[in-house]
Amino acid sequence: MIFNQSKMLFQEASECLVGGVNSPVRAFNSVGGNPLFIQSGRGSTIVDVDGNEYIDYVGSYGPLILGHCHPKVVEDLKSTIELGTTFGATTKNEIKLARLVQEAFPHMEMVRFVNSGTEAILSALRLVRGITGRKKIIKFSGCYHGHCDALLVQGGSGVMTLGMSGSAGVPESTVENTISIPYNDRASIEKAFEDYGQEIAAVIIEPVAGNMGVIPPEAGFLQFIREITTQNGALFVIDEVMTGFRPGFGGAQHVYDVEPDITCLGKIIGGGLPVGAYGGKKKFMEMIAPLGPVYQAGTLSGNPLAMQAGITTLELLKQPGAYDALLKKVDRLEEGLNAISKRTGRAMQVNRFGSMICVFFSETPVRNYKDAKASDSAYFSKFFWGLLKAGVSLPPSAFEAWFVSMAHTDEDIERTLEAVEGQLRMEA
Repeated sequence: MIFNQSKMLFQEASECLVGGVNSPVRAFNSVGGNPLFIQSGRGSTIVDVDGNEYIDYVGSYGPLILGHCHPKVVEDLKSTIELGTTFGATTKNEIKLARLVQEAFPHMEMVRFVNSGTEAILSALRLVRGITGRKKIIKFSGCYHGHCDALLVQGGSGVMTLGMSGSAGVPESTVENTISIPYNDRASIEKAFEDYGQEIAAVIIEPVAGNMGVIPPEAGFLQFIREITTQNGALFVIDEVMTGFRPGFGGAQHVYDVEPDITCLGKIIGGGLPVGAYGGKKKFMEMIAPLGPVYQAGTLSGNPLAMQAGITTLELLKQPGAYDALLKKVDRLEEGLNAISKRTGRAMQVNRFGSMICVFFSETPVRNYKDAKASDSAYFSKFFWGLLKAGVSLPPSAFEAWFVSMAHTDEDIERTLEAVEGQLRMEA
């Protein structure tokens, strides 16, 4: 494969875009080499500006569960755009999408739409502090909740870290009320509540981590958080921006049978357009302006195009049997990867949740951020480029989930497995 056009465009982009990109992972810093510039996508495939075609497991990092350019989504967007792109006023489709979200997440008695997952999270944090009158937030090392200042903290190497800024420009005073503890670690949560119980406003978690690779919660872990927050008068916030609608018409909280106080959503509910949402019981959501004292606003919130793309996507997902073929394909991918690991002797942990999957090059199971960092990310870089040159596009980081869509075919899965085995044998 040649990447001449991508190289030329990256040089030009670097003169006017920071780092040549608009989101850091796109720069390929984790895997080295020149990032790709994508020209088009259809179904399960993307094509770069050099004309190279790839089976796509990035899926715009989650929203494209139907695949690229799903005909019905495109058709409905065309009809919608002819009516106008934005009004700064409410439209009927905001009600319709809210009802679909409530159908999937019944505890979301009231919903507020925003423009991104990050915006949903930072708004939810303001809300829980407004409800409880408390300041401290517990998060988990390796869980990413967007780039809001309060959650950009370092995990540290100890059991619990309080107020260590994880980014330049985020002062210590901004994160001094953020407690970061290891994922899947009950003892650390208990210690945090022992030390700061009456100061903790909420615990926020990705129910299945997706930004340190795919790492599911251990049995009973989410229920434990639900119990300890209730006992201490704190709220429980579940970030389903990534996991929402990935296992079925609903999210991880349904799979694990746990109900949070506030749920945050994004990605799939916008059908490929920018969107976010947060919601919960009326008694909580009525604290938000214009009904209550917690202020949050947005000119483009509830944008007509995002609402329509979300409605079309969720209506397709709620059809009986919509997920059957998708989950069978992910079963085949998971089984195939495990079989290849055994055949080639390359130690590989295959972690999966619904239609999210990833591999860690590790001898031992990966259950938290420390385990993920201990995996062989240097080898992942070789693996990434080997698969890319074989026509399979993975996220350019060892710590990102791969996303399988309903557009992926059985042939795509077989070609992917052949590429994986070929690469592992080449390096053996």
